[in-house]
Amino acid sequence: MSGTSPLRAWWAHRPPAAGAAVMATGILSVGLRLTGHDLLSRLALLVTAIAWVALAADFVVRLGRDRARWLADAGTPGALVAVAATTVLGTRVSMAGRQSLAAALLALSALLWPVLLVSVVRHVRPRMPGAVFLCCVATEGLAVLGATLARADAVAWLAHTALVFFWLGLLLYVFALTRFDPRQIATGAGDHWVAGGALAISALAGTKLLGADDAGLYLWNGDDTHVLRTVTGALLVLDLAWYVVLLVAELLWRRPGYDLRRWSTVFPLGMTATATLSVAAALDLPWLEGPGQVLLWIAVAAWLAVAAGALTTARAALASHGWGPARSTGPR
Repeated sequence: MSGTSPLRAWWAHRPPAAGAAVMATGILSVGLRLTGHDLLSRLALLVTAIAWVALAADFVVRLGRDRARWLADAGTPGALVAVAATTVLGTRVSMAGRQSLAAALLALSALLWPVLLVSVVRHVRPRMPGAVFLCCVATEGLAVLGATLARADAVAWLAHTALVFFWLGLLLYVFALTRFDPRQIATGAGDHWVAGGALAISALAGTKLLGADDAGLYLWNGDDTHVLRTVTGALLVLDLAWYVVLLVAELLWRRPGYDLRRWSTVFPLGMTATATLSVAAALDLPWLEGPGQVLLWIAVAAWLAVAAGALTTARAALASHGWGPARSTGPR
């Protein structure tokens, strides 16, 4: 009898990018909380937390038992999902009032970020898939969580640090854009949507930085606030432009069937919705609330579709490893 169970054999083949499912579910939890759907938001948070624990355990096990594969994975953009997923979970945990846990998740993601970012940047080459934008997403995720905690705990230095990550994330976006293969818009398997999602999380970071100033910290003067508001609004406009372009591309170049990278489509959909809702509040633009809610339910529908595909694919993979439903051979 083999010492490796079918479940473990199937799980061992999950690439680092599988963490995009955690990011997608986590940001939907945030969006649902913003729109008052607390029960659905808590359910999404529970799923996010369970999936994050499973992926974190896998991360540690690979680091300890299969160092060669861990190092190889760490050189791919998908490795930065570990940082991004942790910051998304931390942001939702902070919204739930668990600031100590959120701070621990921020510390963990901050420790992982330089190690993984340096490894990924060293391996970046021209004509990369959309996952290359995770350099920006992971960095802006730190800005979002840092600014969220700065407001919750009234910590000025944390807000100023988050501002540094905000601008650095935008520089990394430009870097990723120069390495992105535009042909992915027509041929990408799902992660090409991160090109827009990276702008969405940047816009969300801008709203969190503006919100941190509302905690009575007096962080930004009038000029600083004007720049933040202008850049945040511009980022959302650019994100929505990407959204339209990528949606039209999906209609022109259909890509039916499930692919793991489709979770990297759901995340930008949810992030765009959440950013739109957050910008509506931060910039006092209530007319954006309606479109934000429409975008949120589109993201929820996409999550359900991708989750169904993931479940079907997982069942087929487990069956191929010898863990299928038992077949009855007796009379009925």
